[in-house]
Amino acid sequence: MIEVTDLTKRYGSLTALDGVSFSVPKGQVVGFLGPNGAGKTTTMKILTGYLAPTSGSAYVAGMDVTADPLPVLKRIGYLPAGNPLYDELRVEESLAFAAELRGLRGAERDAAVDRSIEAVGLADRRRQTNGTLSTGYRQRVGLAQALLHEPEVLILDEPTSGLDPNQQQDMRQLIRDLGRERTVILSTHILPEVEAVCDRALIIHKGRLVADGRVEEIRASRRSSVSLVVRASLEAARTGFEGLAGVEAVEVAVAEGAPGYVSVRLVGSADRDLCERAAACAVRNGFGLARLSPETASLEEIFAELTSAAPAAEVALA
Repeated sequence: MIEVTDLTKRYGSLTALDGVSFSVPKGQVVGFLGPNGAGKTTTMKILTGYLAPTSGSAYVAGMDVTADPLPVLKRIGYLPAGNPLYDELRVEESLAFAAELRGLRGAERDAAVDRSIEAVGLADRRRQTNGTLSTGYRQRVGLAQALLHEPEVLILDEPTSGLDPNQQQDMRQLIRDLGRERTVILSTHILPEVEAVCDRALIIHKGRLVADGRVEEIRASRRSSVSLVVRASLEAARTGFEGLAGVEAVEVAVAEGAPGYVSVRLVGSADRDLCERAAACAVRNGFGLARLSPETASLEEIFAELTSAAPAAEVALA
């Protein structure tokens, strides 16, 4: 449904996008994740025909966005960051105006307005002016506008920005529901949002794509660790676990509140069998094993690693 190849955008000496490539199949909800200024909004503006790339290509439903954007726009619904609305218009008036801009008239326009209001849960607000709505309901109006022409693709730029936790939860559920029938790209820097809503994550940093895959795949590709509590001396524990296959570092400390026991943390590459090897190592060394548990890197830790000041290695997953 969406195919982006070597997308680059420069503003003078500033490179906002640097050779970004990815594809999104029909019916997938993808989180476009990155810190502020990473290039998320630039990518979305190119996909919606608002900006032209310096080089590279972007296709939606097999159509070139830059060569002929108008047919593409008929297939895309876009909720921009900030979601500008006319405050003096009622919700239904605002949607009717947007529908007419889309070329809908008369009964077709009215049906589109009713359908969009129902889809985003605005039935009890349709006569209220935009200026009197809460931030959460304003976002729903923006989303309703994006749905008026029944697009196949939804592009949502920071849809939960400025919402309180309850409003964020409502919006995420709404996006999940809409994603059952459409391809959705969701730009955000809110990490729990990606885990809660998205089938897949793209992480962008300084204009480059540094990770692409399902959240659990990205997590599994990073370093993992195992925590143990064993009955041993500090030195014996350190020596016993050093050299274990897949272990890059051994951290030991006296176990708090457990005389004679040592807390051990084994840090290594992603490896599902590390727990099993750690347990076997403890047995071989005659350590009494009181506790053993795997530690999986959180999305926050992965995000921090991939978007740190130092250049990050790219992670590409099927």
